[in-house]
Amino acid sequence: MSLSIPQCEAYFVLKSNRLRSAKQSSSRRLSSRTLRVVACLQSSAGSRTDNAEPANDLIIRAAKGERVERTPVWLFRQAGRHLPEYTQYKKKTGKNFLELLKDPKDVAEVTLQPIRRYNVDAAILFSDILVIAEAMNIDIEMPGGRGILVPDPLRTPAALSRVPENVEIEKSLGHVLEAVKEINRQIEAEGLGVPLIGFSAAPWTLMYYMVGGSSKKNTHFGLQWLSDYPYESRDLLERLTSVVIDYLDAQIKAGVHIVQVFEAMGEHIDEENFVKYALPCLERIASELKARHPTVPLMVFARDAPYALPMLQDVAYDVMTVDTTFDGREARNILATSAGKAGLMPKQLQGNFDPALLQADNGSGQVEIESAVRKMLTLFGPQKYIANLGSGLVGTEDPSKVACFVDCVHNFSEEEVACA
Repeated sequence: MSLSIPQCEAYFVLKSNRLRSAKQSSSRRLSSRTLRVVACLQSSAGSRTDNAEPANDLIIRAAKGERVERTPVWLFRQAGRHLPEYTQYKKKTGKNFLELLKDPKDVAEVTLQPIRRYNVDAAILFSDILVIAEAMNIDIEMPGGRGILVPDPLRTPAALSRVPENVEIEKSLGHVLEAVKEINRQIEAEGLGVPLIGFSAAPWTLMYYMVGGSSKKNTHFGLQWLSDYPYESRDLLERLTSVVIDYLDAQIKAGVHIVQVFEAMGEHIDEENFVKYALPCLERIASELKARHPTVPLMVFARDAPYALPMLQDVAYDVMTVDTTFDGREARNILATSAGKAGLMPKQLQGNFDPALLQADNGSGQVEIESAVRKMLTLFGPQKYIANLGSGLVGTEDPSKVACFVDCVHNFSEEEVACA
């Protein structure tokens, strides 16, 4: 039964005032079901699994298409440069970004900084999209202000001799897996009660960096490889796909609750080549992970390639991400049409708030953020949806504006759900 307007208003005021305190108190209470699960794991595995079932499971339910009481929210690059505590921590440790990634304790600290500050519904592993490339004998550098650089990229197929066909994940990326465990230990110890998202770059994105050397220069090298060396390109993409699968599989076994695949360089591949080269890799990743971990939600982001949304739904991803170039309602319609042809229900969406509104010096304020959030929720709807950005934070955002965005998503979506 629908509530009257006065009832809606009273309900919203009451719930919005309680939202943050409710999160803090509920996240510290383990349900009897959680206790039974942990006890079972202790007795069967002989060791305790930390944060096995987070108290706040909003994002997990939304990713599976289940009904939620409010829309969950997290942010791409929510940990890191925009937070003053991150800058202070780097200064305290004397480490640069890549050095922080090597120490599980550092990774856990940086991962959890935004969870302590904001009312977000998930943590995401503090890492980098090129750790797989580094594990495959590709040197990575990050000089200040110049982005990620590969100083010795794969210029010709002869250089593929440097790239192994497989990677022993526990050996080459074991520090990442230990970081996952440490993050979950800290989440439970601090009573934060949120799930942990793991992630990897997609094979095309990895190949783009490995052959081009930079995100900002030599942008044509990736497509040139596909054109000049089609056989060798497939070989490299197959190797990368195998490693991505094993890496995400290992993250899930270590304790992540959801995985996100980033096809960050969708801008630098046309639709024909995406279908021919990138999509088969993404399909294989989804197929293998669903076979190994059928209950773990899979999220994907093909940035600047909105044409890929129905394709990614068709190959079994649970959540498709919409960037700032596309409209939420249109994305819903596209997924519904594609799924309807197969007699299926459409999957879930994620996105696509414009992070420019969160910049410290752009003149936007609470009114502009509130208006944009309401519009976004109207276009996407509060269900089967995870609120996020249309691209990642860049480091010059105002934390108070980020907090405003997060709280607006919760408050306004809860209002919509209550009044439906």
